[in-house]
Amino acid sequence: MDRYYVLGNPVEHSRSPYIHRFFADALHQKLSYEARLVPLDAFEQTVEGLKKEHFSGCNITVPFKEQAYRIADDLTARAEFAGAVNTLKYENGRLLGDNTDGEGLVTDLMRCGVALAGARILVLGAGGAARGILAPLLERNPSELVIANRTVQKAEVLAEHVKSIAGCSVRGTGYDQLKGHFDLVINATSSSISNNIPPLPADTIDSSTRAYDLMYSPVDTVFVTYAKSKGAEAWDGLGMLVCQAAESFFLWRGVRPETEELIRKLRSDMKK
Repeated sequence: MDRYYVLGNPVEHSRSPYIHRFFADALHQKLSYEARLVPLDAFEQTVEGLKKEHFSGCNITVPFKEQAYRIADDLTARAEFAGAVNTLKYENGRLLGDNTDGEGLVTDLMRCGVALAGARILVLGAGGAARGILAPLLERNPSELVIANRTVQKAEVLAEHVKSIAGCSVRGTGYDQLKGHFDLVINATSSSISNNIPPLPADTIDSSTRAYDLMYSPVDTVFVTYAKSKGAEAWDGLGMLVCQAAESFFLWRGVRPETEELIRKLRSDMKK
């Protein structure tokens, strides 16, 4: 039986085992999937041990995505661009590193009916979460992509990195320099954890904006609540979590799971 894992520290909160077992049952795939807590100083040793156990692949969560990037023998283009790996596939003695976060986001946005082609998109934050989603967003041909961050230089550096693959205007800026309405605003900061929102100008979000928080919660995150208060449609990142897992499953197994039923079930379970 093929063996898969999610590696992280902490990892006991991970929904990945449930998600991938759900996919496997739905698609009649025989596999095992377990969470494994990895000591902070033993990621590479853990992966080497899994190779000896003839594992087939794993998901990578905090704080090992950059280490996974460094140990991969081969990288997909999107992992190379993101500088981080959240999925490893082990085949023929080689590790393939991929990053499915951005594709998971775009898939969920499309599921929610959000049009990306021709859209003016604002990404809040310039850290690893933001970097992981930019390439798939740009592949959908927005009219403009703006990256805003408290430290303006980080936003500017990330914008320069993105310009090499962009077919539209891309720029980095500070929150106080934002001007006008955006069609889509994505919160890629961790501000919802601390119950804060980035300091956006009043006209950034209005009733025609779509808003998305990469964080998810049993109740609306503070960013989703704020966006809805401005009349916008808004979603949290639960759908992205499931859709990026489906992309990992497809990389490993060659079949793409349906996600709608699982998203509904997880949302229902979270509210209980």
